[in-house]
Amino acid sequence: MADRAVLAYFNTPDQAKRALEELKSLRLNEHGIDRFDGYQGAGMEHLDQLGNTIAGTFRGLGFITLGGDFDNPDAGVLAAASVSASGMSSGGPDNRVTGRDILLTAIVDEEDYDQAVEICRQAGAL
Repeated sequence: MADRAVLAYFNTPDQAKRALEELKSLRLNEHGIDRFDGYQGAGMEHLDQLGNTIAGTFRGLGFITLGGDFDNPDAGVLAAASVSASGMSSGGPDNRVTGRDILLTAIVDEEDYDQAVEICRQAGAL
């Protein structure tokens, strides 16, 4: 039997998890839920890697607030100008920039594809 990939974009991880629970009732071969953004790298994952912010020995605002890891200093400056980095967003709940940044990837049997897509749409997917 042939497999098909479903790529569904959600606003929250909870929406993706609810859809995944329903998809498990189908012939689901592989699945994954990932968050993505427009910034490269893992950035700061541990506070002990931060460095001295007073002395300026950290890599920049985009590294601290966005988790970006920038090889080019100019890219870091542009990322720091983002409303997500500054915390001065003017929209969305909790003053966050809104969007579909959660990706549910599911590999299902071809026979279950249409049903899988409908499950994702009902859970709020794009």
